[in-house]
Amino acid sequence: MAKKQYPQIDFAALQQNLQRQFSNLDTKDPAAWPMLPKVLLCAFIAIAVVVVAWYLMLTDYQSELEAERSKEVALREDYQKKLAKAINLDALKKQREQIQQYVVQLEKQLPSKAEMAALLSDINQAGLGRSLQFDLFRPGQVVVRDYYAELPIAIRITGKYHDMGEFAADIAQLSRIVTLNDISVAPVGKDANILAMDATARTFRYLDPEEVQAQKKAGGKK
Repeated sequence: MAKKQYPQIDFAALQQNLQRQFSNLDTKDPAAWPMLPKVLLCAFIAIAVVVVAWYLMLTDYQSELEAERSKEVALREDYQKKLAKAINLDALKKQREQIQQYVVQLEKQLPSKAEMAALLSDINQAGLGRSLQFDLFRPGQVVVRDYYAELPIAIRITGKYHDMGEFAADIAQLSRIVTLNDISVAPVGKDANILAMDATARTFRYLDPEEVQAQKKAGGKK
């Protein structure tokens, strides 16, 4: 029985054929290249285009990913803050009530417009009760703030040093808020025991509802 003959491949001839196709290629005219170099060039260009497009897509996706990660971090922080507030809601409510009570107490220390005359009389009586003499007691121009009014009072009193100290203590213990500012103390004449004190007493009162509305309107016009 005769053996079947298989065609033999001439690798040397194949190698020479490939070398001839890739030799003397004109880079300015790829259309004139043999088939195999053309196919390889087209495949290289296609792969390069795919790689560049894929890189650009990945860059866009990377930017979007970083933006979403930043949003996630911000949302987590916001969630944690809101969660902490929700956990401490009862404590915050109690703290709010305490603050409101404190504000009410402070408001009670501010006289109304009708009570200002009585407060000025209390300041005057505090000085007379300490054997001090008022040489000057002159209320100034009222300064209206957002929710309260401030009244400066220029005072000049003469008396002994310890009496002045007691007077300052009495002012601090008044039921209404009164402060002493710009204090200046100097002896009167040759008698070192008698002193003169110049100061500005400032007291405050809360605004009536009508005055508050007027202030809001004035602020809105500005």
